[in-house]
Amino acid sequence: MALTELFVPAAALFVVLAIMLFYRAVAGPTTQDRLLAVNVLGTNTVVILALLSVGLDEPWFLDVALVYALLNFLMAIAISKFTVERGGVL
Repeated sequence: MALTELFVPAAALFVVLAIMLFYRAVAGPTTQDRLLAVNVLGTNTVVILALLSVGLDEPWFLDVALVYALLNFLMAIAISKFTVERGGVL
């Protein structure tokens, strides 16, 4: 079995982890839990796209992953700025 054949099952495993993270983002008891789960979910999506890019030999998935990573970073900054301005740190 070639090494590239392991990337698609690894991406499937990350999808299962993303489902569990989504539950934490919805049912998190505190705002910090929800914020961290959404941030990790975005990073997890970038990893899934990168694994699929290598496993399926589709280089344009890496472009999508890069754009999504930049949007995830900007979203984290925006949410952090919003929560600090609202009254205290988170």
